[in-house]
Amino acid sequence: MRIAITGKDSATEALSQGVSSGVNITTIARNEIHLHQLHAYDAVFDADFDEDPAPIGHYAAQNGPLYFLGSATILLEEVFLEHGIAPADNFIGFNSLPGLIRRSLMEACDPFGTDRVRAAEIVRAMGYEAPEWVGSRVGLVTPRILCMIINEAYLTLQEGTAARADIDLAMKLGTNYPGGPFEWAERWGLGEVSRMLQSLQSATGDPRYKRSQLLIEEALVFNEQLNSMV
Repeated sequence: MRIAITGKDSATEALSQGVSSGVNITTIARNEIHLHQLHAYDAVFDADFDEDPAPIGHYAAQNGPLYFLGSATILLEEVFLEHGIAPADNFIGFNSLPGLIRRSLMEACDPFGTDRVRAAEIVRAMGYEAPEWVGSRVGLVTPRILCMIINEAYLTLQEGTAARADIDLAMKLGTNYPGGPFEWAERWGLGEVSRMLQSLQSATGDPRYKRSQLLIEEALVFNEQLNSMV
């Protein structure tokens, strides 16, 4: 089985972990995707698609693979509509967010009626137990829940109700979560959390996703520090 992967180094490394023997992984640089004949692959994983959906035209013209596209902050249906491309059943959305991309189950959505048996074979070959099919919506399921928890934690901190360490500890002891909200935000990246909340509020209009002022300020600092390292 031949699999192509594109995305940030951390994402491609996470996707490459635990693949079955007999799976040939090819990592493609983001700026070279358009140079590759993708129809020779069984599947293509694009972990950066929700940040940069520009390759969709090239993907649509290359029939054959199942395309697994990172789509936690966008809807595939809207991307196809915006680019004037007819929906196709070989496109699947999946959760490619940092800290969440490599779990036992791959969180995925199927907006166009794909072959789920074939998709499951590919996902298992990539080292996952199975795809966890969820509805096609911004935030999928896990990112949506975690972002709300992180935002509430920032509101609590902003109000001076509790300290960061106490909030993290309370969440871990009270809910048996493997990490507290601030620990998740650090693992995920505060810029990603902020972007997700913006996407959720824009898509739903729900005030629950309105970012706390403290989160906005810390996300700006985080992004400035990140840009200074580039």
